[in-house]
Amino acid sequence: MEDIILHRFKDMNLEGATVINGFPTDGLVSTITANYLIGALKLDQIAALDSPGFPAVSMIYDSKPKFPARIYADEKAKIAVFLSEFTPLPGLIRPLSNVIFSFVDENKCSRIIAPEIMPTEGESLEVFGVGSTDSGRSYMNELGIKPISHGIITGISGVLLNEGRRRNFDIITLVAQARPEIPDARASALLIETISKIISISIDIEPLYRDAELIESRIRNLREQSKTATKPATFQNMYI
Repeated sequence: MEDIILHRFKDMNLEGATVINGFPTDGLVSTITANYLIGALKLDQIAALDSPGFPAVSMIYDSKPKFPARIYADEKAKIAVFLSEFTPLPGLIRPLSNVIFSFVDENKCSRIIAPEIMPTEGESLEVFGVGSTDSGRSYMNELGIKPISHGIITGISGVLLNEGRRRNFDIITLVAQARPEIPDARASALLIETISKIISISIDIEPLYRDAELIESRIRNLREQSKTATKPATFQNMYI
């Protein structure tokens, strides 16, 4: 197992906050969702994560170096977002899940939301959910989020769900349907719409719908260009 170090830059009162998992499993949806939330809500970077298993890269924004995995938050909005520019290798999945839970415990956060994607060939696109607790499932039902009755959730989201059930802690995995010909950014917009309902925060997603193809094209190009720098694919943050 890889050791993961959390470097804290700023303290915030995040008691009762919702934590968003932005570590991607498949595609770009988790990272686009995390990026957009950070930009739309103007979240501050409060910490960075580092590990020997992370890509040996520095992300440069506004002439400043940044770690490839970071935490952004807002005390007033009560939200914290984990953001990654790479897909974690299998050996990092459980250590990263443990770090997320340690952060939740230390800051007395109320729940974790993990966005994911599910391929579909249907005409209409929907967001489905899986909750780790009865109360979480009941809340999703009140919001009209359809449950997934059978299936598999992989990666960090899957580990978080299992641990949430063991702890009786609210983990909500949101799974957006997506078609190959439609940009992942549109699935991210559906996810953000659902997240805004869960956390009762108004988020303008019109730019994401409007510029979906441009956003995804740029991210995919950056990801391809950076593959030679590290084993996991990396790509630049669009909004930070």
